[in-house]
Amino acid sequence: MRTSSARVWFALALVYVVWGSTYLGIRVVVETMPPFLSAGARFITAGLLLAGIVAWRDGPAALKATRAQVGATVLVGLLLVLGGNGLVVLAETSIPSGLAALLVAAVPMWLVVLRAGSGDRPSARTVAGVLLGLGGLAVLTSPGLGGEIALGGVLLVLAGSVCWSLGSFSGSKLTLPANPFTGSAYQMLAGGIGGILVGLCRGEQRGLDLTSYSTASWLALGYLVLFGSLVGFTAYVWLLRAAPLSLVATYAYVNPVVAVALGWLILDEALTWPLLLGGAIVVAAVCVIVSTERRS
Repeated sequence: MRTSSARVWFALALVYVVWGSTYLGIRVVVETMPPFLSAGARFITAGLLLAGIVAWRDGPAALKATRAQVGATVLVGLLLVLGGNGLVVLAETSIPSGLAALLVAAVPMWLVVLRAGSGDRPSARTVAGVLLGLGGLAVLTSPGLGGEIALGGVLLVLAGSVCWSLGSFSGSKLTLPANPFTGSAYQMLAGGIGGILVGLCRGEQRGLDLTSYSTASWLALGYLVLFGSLVGFTAYVWLLRAAPLSLVATYAYVNPVVAVALGWLILDEALTWPLLLGGAIVVAAVCVIVSTERRS
């Protein structure tokens, strides 16, 4: 480890619990709030707060970016926030939060596929991990094929995970602002504005009544802004500089476990055999991929 201290483990615990709990928070938000308008409001608020923090800590000059950097940031933000997160939010209006988290856990698999499509040759162990993960996804989605869960919601999450993978892959290839927090603030703003526009196009503003939203939904939205988008991300970025990537990458297979546990404990979501078996297979596949890739 580059930094061996309680701070590293505290930050890692924040990423585990906070990011794992965002699926629960989203499920509570969409119980009474429109999906894209609430997600858009979340990320616009978080983006403005983060931009303010950057300006306060490093000065307004830290927010400067070239036209090319802004364009790249907007593209990545739309893929990550609008496509990746927005589709998951919409999906959670019809499927359990734990299932959504397990489907999103397949992101490392899609990243391997994208890299292979760009000419990178993954190892045999990585390919085996991807194939294992696809088997897990087949088990997870089998109830949807039989009508026990909303297949449309499952497909939305899968599409969202592909968008997140595209955004992550593009972000590693494009020129983004040097300050990672500046780039994240602009990504959140771009994705948040995109979410508001999509929500308006879907007619989510019709009959809009802020007083009709439950207290639980308001509290969950505030939690997602402050903890999911600010605390969790800040801890993650700090970990990338203070701890080995092999340790930080473990969030990919811890988050879905946390999400399933919270959904079961708090929302009384059912722990069906396809969820448990398929989830275990997907998590195992992600472990294989992450452990293999960090050696290369």
